[in-house]
Order: sequence, then structure tokens, then C-alpha cells
Amino acid sequence: MVGGFRFWFVGQRWEWSDEVARMHGYQPGTVEPTTELLMSHKHPDDRAHVQDILDYALHSGDSFSSRHRFLDTTGAIHSVLVVADRMFDESGAVVGTSGYYIDLTDTIAESTQEMLDETLLELYEARALIEQAKGALMLVYRISANQAFQVLRWRSQETNTKLRALAGQLVAELETISFTSPAAQNRFDHVLLTVHERVPPDPPAGDSPTTDPPHRAHKAPRRPEGRR
Repeated sequence: MVGGFRFWFVGQRWEWSDEVARMHGYQPGTVEPTTELLMSHKHPDDRAHVQDILDYALHSGDSFSSRHRFLDTTGAIHSVLVVADRMFDESGAVVGTSGYYIDLTDTIAESTQEMLDETLLELYEARALIEQAKGALMLVYRISANQAFQVLRWRSQETNTKLRALAGQLVAELETISFTSPAAQNRFDHVLLTVHERVPPDPPAGDSPTTDPPHRAHKAPRRPEGRR
């Protein structure tokens, strides 16, 4: 299951999707999400880590990601990957963060084979690119190969972008990230959530793919390094 959220820095106001409410065990619309409520659900061993992430987001105004566990209202443990990017107002000022909860527990494990079957032909034709993109996700977020494929498939469906094209653009943009930098993961979070915006459009029907200009990654402005 995947669900979205938004967090405004002023007043620490939260908004979450129906999917995120259900992940936590609530019927949509029955509870107002707050920092205190969200923190009360975090696994005791992960609570300090999540608090550090929230403090980082509030003080840096940067994108972030987190792999942690929380307990729903029945006491069941969920392992989630949270990926978020900056949210701007009309003047361009950073006013909060928005992103997604990706449940890495049973839902993903049960649907992996179905997803692989549905995309077998595409996976075969673009295996190298998809495997490289999966490898990057596995390294950065410390997730399994199946979970990395689920994240790619989710971004493909969420943005209505072909899986092969999305993976190719993500791999191309890896060269824009200095993985020795303390801000490397922040940069990767941003790339993952925005890479679909830079996928080249399909060539018009009848055009030979051999005549297409060579693919080049768009260089993003260098972002200030922040602590992780």
C-alpha cells in the first residue's frame, strides 16, 4: 500500500491520505493527524530516529527519507519507507514537505509476483536499466530487490510514465549525485520524486529510434549540503 501526506512547517499541520490513515488502523476522516499522534505510533526503537528526521526537515527545509517501523491501532508492526520533497508557496518559499508512505510489509510481498508477471515483457526488454535503478534504490534505502521494484512500479503508475523510461532517466541522473556528499540521500530523494518530469517524450510514430538525439541527463542546480 502507498499513501500520501503533506506537512506544513508553520503550526506543524499534517494532512494524510485515506491510505495512510488505514495503514495506522483508522477509518478515513475519523482522526486528525498531528505530530503527537504520529509519534505515538512509531516503534519505540525507531522513535528517536523519526524525531531527528522531523527536526531536520523543520530546520533545513530540505527533502528527506526515512526507513522505520510503526504500530497500527491493533499493535501490528509496519515497516515503511517515507520519501518526501519540499513544498513551496506561490512566492517560491519552502512552507513544508509532501511525500509518500510506502508499506514494505505483507502487501508488497504478496503482490510482487503479480507485478512481475504483468511487466515480464518490459522487464525483459529493459532488464539492464531496471536492474541498475533497482540497485540504486536498494543501496540508498536499504531495501530488498522486490521492494525496490515495487517502488519503481509505484512511481511509474503514479506518474503515468513507462517503467523502462523512468528507470532509464533515474539511472542517467545518478551521475548528478555525489554519493560521498552528506547531502547525497537528500538529492536522491528529490530525484526519485521528480525524475518523471524529465523523461523525454516518446518519438512521433514513424520516427526511427536510431535517429533520436542521444539521451542526456538534465543537470540540477547544486544544492547546499545539510546534515543527515
